[in-house]
Parts: sequence; structure tokens; C-alpha cells
Amino acid sequence: MTVQASPSARLLEGAPIAAEIRARVASDVAEFAGAHGRPPGLAVVVCGRSAPSMVYLERILKACAAVGIESQFVDVPGDDSAAQSAQLTAALHRLNADSSVSGIIVQMPLPPGIGLRVVVDAIDPLKDIDGIHPLNAGLLRLGYEGFVPATAHAALEMLEHSGVTIPGAEAVVIGRSPVVGMPVAFMLVKGGATVTVCHTKTRDLAAHTRRADIVIAAAGRPGLITGAMLKPGAVVIDVGINVVDGRIVGDVDFESAREVAAAITPVPGGVGPLTNALLLAHVVRAAQRQAVERTAAPGVGGAS
Repeated sequence: MTVQASPSARLLEGAPIAAEIRARVASDVAEFAGAHGRPPGLAVVVCGRSAPSMVYLERILKACAAVGIESQFVDVPGDDSAAQSAQLTAALHRLNADSSVSGIIVQMPLPPGIGLRVVVDAIDPLKDIDGIHPLNAGLLRLGYEGFVPATAHAALEMLEHSGVTIPGAEAVVIGRSPVVGMPVAFMLVKGGATVTVCHTKTRDLAAHTRRADIVIAAAGRPGLITGAMLKPGAVVIDVGINVVDGRIVGDVDFESAREVAAAITPVPGGVGPLTNALLLAHVVRAAQRQAVERTAAPGVGGAS
């Protein structure tokens, strides 16, 4: 069912923007394949299976096929966390060395007992298209070009594509994870916004959100933000993906928020489609960079 916004709230849908990005990616993939004899490749690594993340990953695989990117699904089985960690590390090392793999993404969140550090220590930063390696995170923090997490990138792309003014805006980011909240905050600061990062230990969350021109909710808590917590005319980007009674919902109570906000993303249908499209663009960029690396160092297979 399509969610309809009130006259006061503009609905920010990701599908139209995503379609434009996918068209450009398909053209870039064809050009790359013509120049290098094969298309870019993506490896999707799954360590444990949760319903929301599996839906997301399956959509990525279908999107790859639609634009001509080769993809492979790498399943890391097992119930023992130590054994799974070892297998995950081995899988990432193998993919790092495979020159047909341009980009790697790992299912998040990881199962209990397996820390993000396992991925961080093993993944090649040149293939880390979701921006979790410290090299890419550091480049982002210093304002240089690197890979940024696709979901964080999508949130900023949504704002920019929708004509939202970022320079000088008061922005509140709810969530401080290294894969969404903090990258979004850094990108907003780079764009000229004044940014407050809120989290589970924030006192009086509503006091912060009520003064924000831009609210980005990435806490993973359904219905956390209501209309009463928003400044009239705010722009709300809901990054949350939660399953409640078999439905996917965001972190924002859409019905109350749309009565106050000037613009709002729906869940599903907002940031999600845009995230998938940008991930494809990251794969192509990774392939192009690695091709340059191989040209500079003949005889070297894959990214180093």
C-alpha cells in the first residue's frame, strides 16, 4: 500500500532517484566490460541469516543482474562464533585475492559473538564498498574521497537531490553507529550543517529534535520519533528498518510526523531503493580504481 503524505509534507521517495542512478551504472558497467573484457563483480557475504537483512541482500543481487554486474553469494555457515569468525576471515581473504571481485559487502548486523573488528581486519579497503574499513572511515572524517557506507550516502543524496538546504542547517542525527549515524554526521558537517548526534544515553531527545531543521533517524527503534518531537517544517529522513508484526517500519512514527514535517521519507520506499542503487555505483567505482591499480602494477592480480 502506498503511503500518502498530508498536503504539508512532501513525500521523499527513493525510487525515482534510484532509477536515474541505475541507468548511469548500467552504462558505466557496459563501458567497463568493453574496456576490460569482463564486468565489475560484487561478493555478498552472509554470516548468519536474519529476515530483514536477507531481504535487503536479495534485492542487491537482483539489482546487480539488472545492470550487468556479476554477483556471488558467499554463505559462512556454523553456530560456533569462533569457527564462524575464522571462516569469515578466510572468505574475505579469498575474495580480496580474486581479481573478478571488485567489491565486497558483509551482512550486518553480524551474529552475536562476532565483532565488526573481524571484518575490519580482513577486508581490503579497495574492495570495501560499504566504507567500514578504518582507511575509508578516516578519509571520510578528514574530508577526502573514499568509500562511505551506502545507507549514509543515500541519506545525504536524498537531501541534496530533493533540494534541501544543508549549509547553515541545524541537523540532528539519532544513532551513532559506524555504518550509518556517524558517517551521516560527518557528511553533514562537511556540507556545512551544524550537527548534533544523539543516542541511547541522550537526555531529553525531544529537546534536540524540536530545534532541528533536518532529522535523520538511524537508531533501529520503531516509532522512536513522533510528530510532537519535531520542529514544524523539518525534513525527516528515516533510515530505520524494523520488523513489527511482519511489517517493515522505520524509526519515525510516519502518521504523526507527516502532519508536522515539510518533507519525509517513507519506510519502505524512501532511503532503501536509493541505498541499493548507490551500492551498485560504488561497485563500479571500485572496479575502476582497481583497474588503475593493476595498470600501475602489471602482473598483480586483484587489489592489494
